[in-house]
Amino acid sequence: MTKKPTSFSIKNWSQDDQPREKLRDKGKTALSDAELIAILIGSGNREESAVALCKRIFASVDNNLNALGKLSIAQLMDFKGIGEAKAIAITAALELGRRRRLEDVLQLDKVTSSRSVFDIMQPILGDLPHEEFWILYLNNSNKVIQKNQLSKGGITGTLVDVRLVLKNALEVGATALILCHNHPSETLKPSESDKNVTQKLKVAAQSLDLKVLDHLIITEKAYFSFADENVL
Repeated sequence: MTKKPTSFSIKNWSQDDQPREKLRDKGKTALSDAELIAILIGSGNREESAVALCKRIFASVDNNLNALGKLSIAQLMDFKGIGEAKAIAITAALELGRRRRLEDVLQLDKVTSSRSVFDIMQPILGDLPHEEFWILYLNNSNKVIQKNQLSKGGITGTLVDVRLVLKNALEVGATALILCHNHPSETLKPSESDKNVTQKLKVAAQSLDLKVLDHLIITEKAYFSFADENVL
């Protein structure tokens, strides 16, 4: 007689290994990242439960949620037990988390330090696989009036439209600017191009009594501040 394969659906797990019930009875903070994702996918495969499968997926990205969020649907489907629907569910949940974080930090609209700029811009730039250059426009109280993407795909002096930057500064009534761009390579050392762009905008802004307060290079977990390092 052929033995029926064991089902690893959540409803057939032991009481201690049911994340839905654990969340209901103990609260959402009691669950691990793997358990929360396991609730989304509902079941694992014939060899492992959803929690075990999710733990294995997390281990492949060094248990880092940001790294998990960078996996493509195809990469998630490489794991046995993760089909297209489950991969899409995981991707959607992590994107919602990223957007929620972005909405939270947008409330921190007053710039008090380079760290506050990082907190505002990291959710926008930190996870990107390509470079983007942004301008923060500030008023007299150092509150962010507007954030504008200036270029995408790389930073060179030729990509900086100084006239557009200054025109927009005047239109929104800005008195200061902060420059930001990301380095997908994770290196925090400014390139010669980064330095040239900074000086080009700084000199141009001074002609209209606008100040360039800082230029931040942003990676997933850290940043480099031109002002903090006295290279502005």
